[in-house]
Amino acid sequence: MKKKVLLGMSGGVDSSVAAYLLMKQGYEVIGATMQVWQNDDYYEGMEGGCCSLSAVDDARRVAQKLGIPYYVLNFREKFKSSVIDYFIDEYMEGRTPNPCVMCNKVMKFKYFLQKAREIGCDYVATGHYAKIEEREGRHYLVRSDDDRKDQTYALYGITQDELKHTLMPCGEYTKDEIREIAKEIGLAVHNKKDSEEICFIPDNNHGEFIKRAKPNQIKPGYFVDKDGNKLGKHKGIVFYTIGQRKGLGLALGTPVFVTDIVPFNNTVVVGSEEDIFKTELLAKEVNLISIDKLEAPLEVEAKIRYSGKPTAATIYPLEDDKVKVVFKEKVRAITKGQSVVFYKDDYVVGGGVIDKIL
Repeated sequence: MKKKVLLGMSGGVDSSVAAYLLMKQGYEVIGATMQVWQNDDYYEGMEGGCCSLSAVDDARRVAQKLGIPYYVLNFREKFKSSVIDYFIDEYMEGRTPNPCVMCNKVMKFKYFLQKAREIGCDYVATGHYAKIEEREGRHYLVRSDDDRKDQTYALYGITQDELKHTLMPCGEYTKDEIREIAKEIGLAVHNKKDSEEICFIPDNNHGEFIKRAKPNQIKPGYFVDKDGNKLGKHKGIVFYTIGQRKGLGLALGTPVFVTDIVPFNNTVVVGSEEDIFKTELLAKEVNLISIDKLEAPLEVEAKIRYSGKPTAATIYPLEDDKVKVVFKEKVRAITKGQSVVFYKDDYVVGGGVIDKIL
């Protein structure tokens, strides 16, 4: 009897080819798109993103071409409470969240997996560039064969039970190979451009999006130096992030960079580029994948942003799912709210949310 798979389809080339690869492997594939596009005038007429109305149309056409069932699942309320509200609240607290990390953790591998089980599926599948391997009963998250497209950074929140019931067939291919397969089997999405913006902010202006959601709470304040001296006015803390240089509107005769964001007094601290290089951080909400528990210091490579390079570091266990991370060399613009992800060779050890910069 064929194993059933509920595949998340974004309308892009990766998840489309994932459907084909799974069918070739002998699975019974059911395609589904999580409808998270909000019922709001803000979205009227806007396109783009992995969850837009045009994405649904593309996914439906691919499903028809491949001859698999396809459904649109309404996850609007869950997405708003778990991802959009989280995103807004984090920025309001002076942090810079990664909504893709939260979406993967909560939407794709919690709620989507729950839905898969409800309809009798054995697995969920996605078009992510990552691999899942099993050794001696433990499941490991492994970097994709295409290092340029590897997406393990955004997947560190997945648990052992979720890994056990997840398939990621694109991880063994390069992006070019995936596009070539799509072209060979006649999928119109073979040359579709990758979506790079935040899916629920089609114009990619997160500051205006938050200001619109919290119209009376985003207020101008002051840029200050590390001693608290006022240097000029900012338009609201949600418009800035650690390490930012452009768009500050400060003419001080020398380049300055955002070094801290302080919500309680609505200030944005700026300083020299040297001030944004640090070696230590604390991470919270740590999820470990390759080990059950961190009981002693462990040497790893760590990434502090999706596009960053892994850097040699040591992680130290703390209480309450927290760790201390000490880098061998200074790293640029460690940012509260972003994730730090730990690697050993090609395996993901785990990761957490950056809580404090030491």
